[in-house]
Amino acid sequence: MSNNRLFVVQKHYASHLHYDLRLEIDNVLKSWAVPKTPPTEVNVKRLAVQTEDHPLSYADFEGIIAEGLYGAGKVEIWDKGTFKPGKIEANKIVFDLNGKKLKGKYALIKIKPTGKYKGENNWLLFKRKP
Repeated sequence: MSNNRLFVVQKHYASHLHYDLRLEIDNVLKSWAVPKTPPTEVNVKRLAVQTEDHPLSYADFEGIIAEGLYGAGKVEIWDKGTFKPGKIEANKIVFDLNGKKLKGKYALIKIKPTGKYKGENNWLLFKRKP
């Protein structure tokens, strides 16, 4: 069996434009809202706020979430492909992405609530050196 799993990045035109990074882990899509375009180059770090898990079927969703519903707005697939997990821990996820836009070694590192990042679900997303 392959270690390759699904990933998707959905561009979400909600109350604030952001990108939803979703990784297939434990038969769900673990999800993070990324306020800026996900990094395609090494040394670019992005805030990624962990959100609720989504079912695997959500990886194909594109369309409009109706007004009045949580996340109302347009959703489109920005990138999609496979990811190969390296290390998955409570506060650190290391993985390789193979999409059309995102390719290479990446990491998500949970950060402690400090300064402007006071939330409990804040992570840093960045591309690692090859």
